[in-house]
Amino acid sequence: MVCGIDEAGRGPLAGPVTAAAVVLPRGFPFHVLADSKVLSAAKREAAATVIRENAVAWSVAWAWPREIDEINIHHATLLAMARCHNRLLMRVRMSGVPNAVTRVLVDGKFVPAVESPCEAIVRGDSLIPEISAASILAKTARDRWMTEYAAHDPRYGFEKHKGYPTSAHREAVRQHGLCIIHRVTFCRGLENTPT
Repeated sequence: MVCGIDEAGRGPLAGPVTAAAVVLPRGFPFHVLADSKVLSAAKREAAATVIRENAVAWSVAWAWPREIDEINIHHATLLAMARCHNRLLMRVRMSGVPNAVTRVLVDGKFVPAVESPCEAIVRGDSLIPEISAASILAKTARDRWMTEYAAHDPRYGFEKHKGYPTSAHREAVRQHGLCIIHRVTFCRGLENTPT
């Protein structure tokens, strides 16, 4: 079985970096897949539902802002990828699926430290269906998390920009300082005092 892994949220000033891992069956409706960045939010959500309902196995995992500040975004991304891979393996084993994951394909240039044979593929999210599916799950999970957090702390407008460095987000940081989900190392020069 081939497992695809991708991430969402490397560039924002706030929130986690999110990774997803997906194993798809042969009969999957591949026409719903594309790189998550080219799909509208509605099409991403619809595709995510199809993926969750039809995948052999899938998982989502996170690396949190404090981890990003401590080990940097590159290593935090690889950590989130390793976590989602390990969760996926656990789900595959618990489901009784007879085949193990034989190969992991990761979007980008680097691979996480995992037990399965792993290969990095540049632009894999537009080339490999399993990576496209992982891209969609990671993006929708992260967007949903940021929207839910915005209801808890509405000062920054996270539901609109999902933590990315828009002018409105930068102004909110200048006005309110940082909150607990901001990445301090990404916000230097804006405001360094958590609220």
